[in-house]
Amino acid sequence: MDLRPEEISALIKERIKHYEDKIEADDIGRVITVGDGIALAQGLDAAMASELVEFEDGTMGMILNLEEESVGIVILGSDRNIKEGQSVKRTREIAEVKVGDGMLGRVVNALGEPIDGKGPIEGDRYRPIERVAPGVMTRKSVHQPLMTGLKVIDSMIPIGKGQRERIIGDRQTGKTAIAIDAIINQKGKDVLCIYVAIGQKASTVAQLVEKLRQNGAMDYTTVVVATASESAPMLYIAPYAGCAIGEEWMEEGKHVLIVYDDLSKHAVAYRAMSLLLRRPPGREAFPGDVFYLHSRLLERACKLNDDLGGGSITALPIIETQAGDISAYIPTNVISITDGQLFLQTELFNAGIRPAVDSGLSVSRVGSAAQTKAMKSVAKSLKLELAQYAELLSFTQFGSDLDPITQKTIDHGARLQAVLVQPQYAPLTMPQQVVSLYAVEHGFMDTIDIERISAFERALHRDMQAKHALLLDADIVELEHALISIAHTMEAEVILSVGIRLDLATEGPGISIVDVVHVRQMCLHGGDGLVLTHPGRHLLCAPERGIDVEGEGIEAVGLQVDGRRHGPVVARCRDGHRRGARVHVVLPFHRVGNALHQLMPVDFHHEIGLDGRASVDLVWHRIYRGLGQI
Repeated sequence: MDLRPEEISALIKERIKHYEDKIEADDIGRVITVGDGIALAQGLDAAMASELVEFEDGTMGMILNLEEESVGIVILGSDRNIKEGQSVKRTREIAEVKVGDGMLGRVVNALGEPIDGKGPIEGDRYRPIERVAPGVMTRKSVHQPLMTGLKVIDSMIPIGKGQRERIIGDRQTGKTAIAIDAIINQKGKDVLCIYVAIGQKASTVAQLVEKLRQNGAMDYTTVVVATASESAPMLYIAPYAGCAIGEEWMEEGKHVLIVYDDLSKHAVAYRAMSLLLRRPPGREAFPGDVFYLHSRLLERACKLNDDLGGGSITALPIIETQAGDISAYIPTNVISITDGQLFLQTELFNAGIRPAVDSGLSVSRVGSAAQTKAMKSVAKSLKLELAQYAELLSFTQFGSDLDPITQKTIDHGARLQAVLVQPQYAPLTMPQQVVSLYAVEHGFMDTIDIERISAFERALHRDMQAKHALLLDADIVELEHALISIAHTMEAEVILSVGIRLDLATEGPGISIVDVVHVRQMCLHGGDGLVLTHPGRHLLCAPERGIDVEGEGIEAVGLQVDGRRHGPVVARCRDGHRRGARVHVVLPFHRVGNALHQLMPVDFHHEIGLDGRASVDLVWHRIYRGLGQI
């Protein structure tokens, strides 16, 4: 092929025109030793702590040691293909993990890479796995409850959103079961969950993931896995990766629950890395900064103030003890960082008391600030009663006769402990817990055999669901008002001003039903008044407003009781409806629980006039003051 000189000249000019004088400089070092997931490299003089580096085979590593002649690198993966003399290159980046809603429902490794076979994770946002914890001024005190669904925890050791509550106990005492139940109980509560499995068998993690999926919890849960077969560096970074995923949601104003299972294995992995990096050992061969290892992790769990969105991260770190020794190095380190602990006892677990939470050694430093008023009203004396029961129970071992008061205390404590027993994967709603605790606290289970307590409780919940479903499904605030109102002695006039369901009849006495559900319905209508029912018709008589029911015009008329006005609680007819008729409205209050009520009738009578007003005979049954509860 012949080339003309002008073509060659044009080609050279074109190349010169698009030539870019750009020099790429890389810091490249050489591996001098490698083994046990640790590599030492020379030539990376400008490297930074926690910076990522890349080996020849594409394996990533993270720099932890900075020394004069070399750097210590933990290998994030297998070191099988890394040999002495190979090159290692700086990336000028620190370890990051993918974040965002695409992580929900996924199982990922410590690097945020999917391992569930569902393809790549959607989204392109990343966060560093390490960051400084939020400062004091950016936080808000913990005040919102995070319900675990377990009666023994929600009643006596409540957990709040933004709290750090340690779960501690020997192996095989139900620590993971409590955490999984807490995750399952967040369904429908706008709480996103993260479960970090550190050093567990892959088969165990697979079973947990399947259990979460069966209970519909994987829709709002991310599982971060660093199994026992992986290297120590992967176990080391796993909890930080999980925390980074949760911080993204927290800064969006969402609430997050994160479980670290468990930090004992995390500390062991860090000890192995530190010894291989030739860091000086301290107590139990742990390095001197093992406290900082967990403090910088758990301090990232907090409740942000409203200016920053009000999001929160609630941390449940799990610690495994040896023979119940909670004074060991790692347990004492973590308890000084957390806001309380749930201590699980082997003896209780083996006795069938599960969750095996020791109410005496367990504590929540947030306390009742993370409880609803309804729960506080029924749980305020539980710890004391269980402590009295445990103390008096020791006297029964001697076989001596007990006085009636002591025997009653022991019987009540045994039933209380039986109520707190709960099967796994069966968390209860807050209303169900309140109903159970109210029943046992006020003696409704005193005549029931302990072996039948569980069956009675299930029947009680079914009955409540059948007859008072609206109450059990109510908003927490509405439920508090209803339960607290019923749990305290109230005068008839107070109930009248809240709302009662009545049946109206034109002949004979009317039939009246007082029902908590209808009290709640009145609250939902946003005012005081009565729900009046006529055969086939329902009327609502509300303040300052008339009502119409199927063409029958009825208006509100005030009622005088003992000279005091109690709102629009009686009806009058319009348009001459039922002129000359007498309407009897009877308000009997049925007995609730074991309370005795003395009925004292008070009559009110007003003849019907020709102006269209319906006169009313009211027989008002007032509850005897000073007795019982309704």
